[in-house]
Amino acid sequence: MSRLQAGKEAISEDKILKMYSSMYKIRLFEEKLYLMFLAGEVPGTIHQYDGQEAIAVGVCENLSPDDPVTSTHRGHGHCIAKGVPLDKIMAEILGKRTGCSKGMGGTMHIYYPEKGFFGTTGIVGSGVPVAVGLALGIKYKNEKKVVVSFFGEGAINQGAVHEAINLASIWDLPVVFVCENNRYAVSTPIEEVSKITRLSERAKSYGIPAETVDGNNVIEVYFTCKKAVERARNGFGPAFLECVTYRYKGHSRSDPGIYRAKEELNSWLKKDPILRLKKYIMEEDIAKEEDIKKIEEKVGEQINQAIEFARKSPVPDPDEMAGYLFA
Repeated sequence: MSRLQAGKEAISEDKILKMYSSMYKIRLFEEKLYLMFLAGEVPGTIHQYDGQEAIAVGVCENLSPDDPVTSTHRGHGHCIAKGVPLDKIMAEILGKRTGCSKGMGGTMHIYYPEKGFFGTTGIVGSGVPVAVGLALGIKYKNEKKVVVSFFGEGAINQGAVHEAINLASIWDLPVVFVCENNRYAVSTPIEEVSKITRLSERAKSYGIPAETVDGNNVIEVYFTCKKAVERARNGFGPAFLECVTYRYKGHSRSDPGIYRAKEELNSWLKKDPILRLKKYIMEEDIAKEEDIKKIEEKVGEQINQAIEFARKSPVPDPDEMAGYLFA
C-alpha cells in the first residue's frame, strides 16, 4: 500500500518502516560502540555516523545487493545500510578473526564484497577513484549495475576526486557520487575551503546532473537518489548528490568538537532524521507507538547478539598477517 506520492512515484508503508529500522539500527550501533570504546574494548579510534543516518539509508534503499559501494572513514552507517552482517562489522571493529577483514583491518578497512561493500578507508576521498574504476569495469562487462561513492565535503578539494568525476563524466560511467556535507572537515568549516558552498554547483561543471537535498530527510534523499540510480543503470552516465547534514559527535573520539557553538548543535538536533521520520510515521498513521517500539526492541536484540558474537570471537594469530602482505 502506497503512502507517499512524489509525482508518479510512490513509497510503500513497508519500505518506510524498513528505513526507520535501518536508521535506528545505525544510531543504536554507534551508541553501543561508543560505550564499548569508553570501556577500552575498541582498539584505535572510531568515527561516528550519528546524525547522518538518512543519507546511507535513503541511498542504499535504491541499490541491489550486488551494486558496489565505496565508503569513507565514517562508514559504519554505509556498512549497515548496505546489508553487511552486524556481527561481522562488530567483530572487525574489535579486531576479531570472524570480522569482515579477518580482524586485520578494523574500522578503517571493512570490506564485504558479498554485499557489494568495497570498503571504508582512512584516506580522504580515496573511495571516489575506486568507485569510478568499479563503474568502468561494469560498463566494460555491459552489466546492469550502479556504483555509489560516498564521501564527505572535506574531500571536495582533493585532486583525485575531481579527476575521477571528470573521467566518469566523459566516459558516461554508471556511478552516483554522494557528498555528505556535514559542514566540517575535522574542525574546518566548508566556508573556509570553498567559495561555492553549494557543492552541487561545482559538480555541474563536469556536465553531469547535480542536486542538493536535505540530508536529514530520508524520503527526499531516497527519491532524489532513485532518479540518479535509474539514470545511471540505464546507461545515461553519472550524477552528483549533495546531502546537507550534520554530525552530532566530534570528528573522532579524540575530538570534543569545541569549535562548534552549542546553539548550532542544538539547532541540528531539532532536525534529527530519526525523530523526523518517526513523527511522519505517527502523523500518517503508518504505525502506532507500540509498533515502533517493537521495531526498536528487535534492533536492540540484533545488536546485542552481534556484540556477544564479537566478544566471544578469537583474535587472529599474528602469523596469519604474513599471508596478506605483498612483500
